Amino acid sequence: MPSSNRLAPMAAGIGLRHAHYARVARERPELGFVEVHSENFFCPDDAAAQVLRHMRGLYPVSLHGVGLALGSACGVDEQHLERLAALVERIEPARVSDHACFARAPLGARGVVHANDLLPVAFTRAQLRVLESNVQQVQERLRRPILVENLSSYIEFGDSEMPEPEFFAELTRRSGCGLLLDVNNLMVNARNRGAASPLREVRAWLDALAQAGAGPSVGEIHLAGHSVQQGLVIDDHGSAVSSQVWQAYEHALGLLGPVPTLIEWDTAIPELPVLLDQAAQARERLTQAASRRAEVA
Repeated sequence: MPSSNRLAPMAAGIGLRHAHYARVARERPELGFVEVHSENFFCPDDAAAQVLRHMRGLYPVSLHGVGLALGSACGVDEQHLERLAALVERIEPARVSDHACFARAPLGARGVVHANDLLPVAFTRAQLRVLESNVQQVQERLRRPILVENLSSYIEFGDSEMPEPEFFAELTRRSGCGLLLDVNNLMVNARNRGAASPLREVRAWLDALAQAGAGPSVGEIHLAGHSVQQGLVIDDHGSAVSSQVWQAYEHALGLLGPVPTLIEWDTAIPELPVLLDQAAQARERLTQAASRRAEVA
C-alpha cells in the first residue's frame, strides 16, 4: 500500500461515498485523505473491500465507525470489535474513530440489544469510567490509540457533573485516546439549546477545551452541514458547511493550530466538485492558520 498511513496537519479530506468511487479513482483529485464508515467494509472479499484497497493505494484512509457504542455500560460487542480489528489490519488506516455514545443495553431474555443509533451520554464520573474502560479495550485490541467524537445531542441529562469539554479532556488523559472534534455538532447543540449567540457559545466550548489542556489530543476535525426540521436543528450532513461553522472552525484552528479536517456529506450527496470545493475551503483556512502560527513564532 504505497500511500502513507499518516495525516499531515494540513490535510483536508472528504467522506468517500459510493456515488463518487469511480470518479475519485479515475481522476485522483487533490485530497489529503478520505474517510469511510468502518462498518461498510467489514466483509473482506466483497466489491466495497476491493474499492477500499484501491483507494488506500491512492490516499491515506481514515476509518470512522458508528457501531462500537463506546459509552455502553454493558461493554463493547466483541464480535464487532474483532471485525473492526481485521479491517484495521487489512487497511492500515491513518485514523480510527468512533463516537462518545451508547447504543447497547441488556434487555432480559433477549440478551443485549443494539439501538442502531448514537445516543448521548451524561457527563458524569461513572460514565467517564465506562468510556475509559471501553476505549482502553478497543485500543488494546487494535494496538493503537483511537479518536472519540463529541456528539450532536437532542437531549441533555440533568445529572451531568462536569462540563462537556472537561469530560473529554479527562477522557483523553485517562485513556490515552485522542479527540475527533466535530465543530458542526457543537453548533447544532448550541442552536438547539436556544443560545442567544450560538457562535459565541461554540467558541467558549472550544476555549474551555483548550484551557483544560486537551488541545494536543485533537487528531481530526469534522465539518458538515445541518438543517432545521420542525423547529429542531438536525445534524443531517446534507448541505454545505454554514458560515457560522466556518467561523467556529477558524476559531478552533486559532487555538489548536492546523488539524487534519474532513468534510462530511452523507445525505443529498452532491456532485464531486462540490465536495472538493468544500475541502479546498478547509485547506485554505488550514494554510492561513499555519501562516499565523509562523508569524507569532
